[in-house]
Amino acid sequence: MPSLQATIDPLPGNGSEPENGNTKDGRVNQKRDPSNGNNLPINLYPSITTSNHPNLDHFAASHLINFGTTFLPDLIVSASHLSLFTAPSPGSSSPYGRAITDWTSGQMSSLLGHSHPEIVSVISSHASSLDHLFSGMLSPPVLNLAKRLTSVLPDGLDRAMFLSTGGESNEAAIKVAKTYTGKFEVVGLGASWHGVTAQANSVQYHAGRRVGWPLVPGGLMLPSPNAYRCHQGFRKRKEKGLKGDRASGGEEESKKGDADEKEDGKKSQEENEKEWEYDWEAEMLYGWRLIDQQSCGSLAAVIVEPIQSSGGMHVLPPGYLRRLKTECEKRGMLLIVDEAQTGIGRTGEMVAVNHDGVVPDILTLSKTLGNGLPLSAVVTSHAIADVCAERDFLFYTTHVNDPLPAAVGDKVLEIVVRDDLVSHARRMGEILHSGLNQLKKRYACIGDVRGRGLMAGVEIVEDRRKEKEPGLELAKRIGDRAYELGLWCNLSTHPSFGGTFRIAPPITISEKEVREGLAVLEQAFRGVEGTLPLY
Repeated sequence: MPSLQATIDPLPGNGSEPENGNTKDGRVNQKRDPSNGNNLPINLYPSITTSNHPNLDHFAASHLINFGTTFLPDLIVSASHLSLFTAPSPGSSSPYGRAITDWTSGQMSSLLGHSHPEIVSVISSHASSLDHLFSGMLSPPVLNLAKRLTSVLPDGLDRAMFLSTGGESNEAAIKVAKTYTGKFEVVGLGASWHGVTAQANSVQYHAGRRVGWPLVPGGLMLPSPNAYRCHQGFRKRKEKGLKGDRASGGEEESKKGDADEKEDGKKSQEENEKEWEYDWEAEMLYGWRLIDQQSCGSLAAVIVEPIQSSGGMHVLPPGYLRRLKTECEKRGMLLIVDEAQTGIGRTGEMVAVNHDGVVPDILTLSKTLGNGLPLSAVVTSHAIADVCAERDFLFYTTHVNDPLPAAVGDKVLEIVVRDDLVSHARRMGEILHSGLNQLKKRYACIGDVRGRGLMAGVEIVEDRRKEKEPGLELAKRIGDRAYELGLWCNLSTHPSFGGTFRIAPPITISEKEVREGLAVLEQAFRGVEGTLPLY
């Protein structure tokens, strides 16, 4: 791509500024530019080109607070459906530079795609007529969203409140749990992500804990359920019992285990993997024993994601969530399920807890509910809501139950149900996972493919035939090449992430678009040295 200029000058005027009494914002009615042959959306910033926009690193260092990321080099000037558009080169006949296919739905949020026409219409109409109110006032969008949302959720998730972000909804959910139980200790999973607000950050273990001062007291941790990289002691032979459980088997079992280890040493890594399976239940119960030893007797709740997305796209094993709820009930704890990324159809169910038939005490939603707008929800039972009201639960914010984002959330749910997008996400997910597993068969650098529906993780290793050493640098080269070819998949090299691509396209994606993206990804693997093609 063209080099970026280092000078910092004011950006050219916003294309949505009025001209002759009309706005240029073509996206309000999903207008397209008739002057280009590709039916692209109108560029809101037509005077910005690669030669006159600032060097982004320089600009960010001078004018923006870094919140913990590295900015990409392209300036995105428009987004529509699956595509992100960059600024054009000077003199280009196209309104844009390049189109990038967005396989992460923005920040895993644009469930229906960018600039969905019906969402645009709702935003426009409510911005002009009913945008924001005093927090103690109710409006039709809030009533409609509360009724529609609780109608598509399992019985026992009866009442909702609407906030702005996932972190905020988890903060409120934890406060609900503490208010209801009268206790304060909260358990999270290793490699979890729940937000950067105080209580949410205190029970997440992916990143953000090393702040140099005390976090909210009472945070405890269960081991992260990672089937691909589970501890040796929590594996069992698929037909011969638990490898590490020698205390119950006596000396004979110990000798047998030693013989198994010697035999395993003669086999390849892949051959060994096929003979063992993850004993998540033993690992969970071990974690609970540690928590019971550490607790001061004030266990209030567990908070968990059905798929640990930031932790590397790890799906909770079948039966895990049900057993977790059983352990909560034994201790008088509430189960909070954070469905920021999995909620509203992405996994092939309206909410991911439906896969396990488990109803949490509290459910939180965010990202997908607002299709990219700041909207989140806390949903709980009548019984819990009533007790919290009696105990003066307080979570009064400026934007609680705001009408405009609520109207968007209501429209998102209407579209998902009307167009049967839950089933569509399931079908497209099958195609996506089939294609990714074909890539795994071809390239020995792919250690694992996992996920559910239109959420997928692809973990890169140095050579899965020998070991599971994370291929962080290799993954970066593959990701960079895919981006050069026009496909954006999120990759992090954080240790708890393990060099895993996170894939979560909008659930409106077509079969053709899934296959096109897979073809680009295959081209990226094929063009990078070290991917270890097997045929």
